[in-house]
Amino acid sequence: MAGRRTPAIVAAERAGIQFHVHEYEHDPRSASFGLEAVEKLGLDPARVFKTLVADVDGTLTVAVVPVGAQLDLGRLGKRARLAEPKAAERATGYVTGGISPLGQRRSLPTVVDASALEHETVHVSAGRRGLELELAPGDLVRLTEARVALVAQGRPP
Repeated sequence: MAGRRTPAIVAAERAGIQFHVHEYEHDPRSASFGLEAVEKLGLDPARVFKTLVADVDGTLTVAVVPVGAQLDLGRLGKRARLAEPKAAERATGYVTGGISPLGQRRSLPTVVDASALEHETVHVSAGRRGLELELAPGDLVRLTEARVALVAQGRPP
């Protein structure tokens, strides 16, 4: 895994959880990083989750939702909005499109969409575009100290 170890992978290793890393050739012209992973790795879109950073009343909060869904900002808070990309990058230590819920520069409040618990494993960014981490949703929730809630709208079938 030399050259592929990211803070997210290191966090998973340190936690001693079972996980798999999947790598694909990232196309910089891709409009959707998550859907690109679905296509290039041949995955079920319901099992691939994107990591979004929102500003909820001045507090940056991580939301992990299926790639084919939208984040329902109203379910995060009355004055929730997506965070500016630079603010998300500074807080997490990752670049947009490669933000992982694991191994962030500073721990942010996290919410994982409840649909994640419907699957044996889910895929999240491993901290770099073109790199996915497959792990049990329970491990994702435990390692991020997330709360689980319905925060996605328009979930994939």
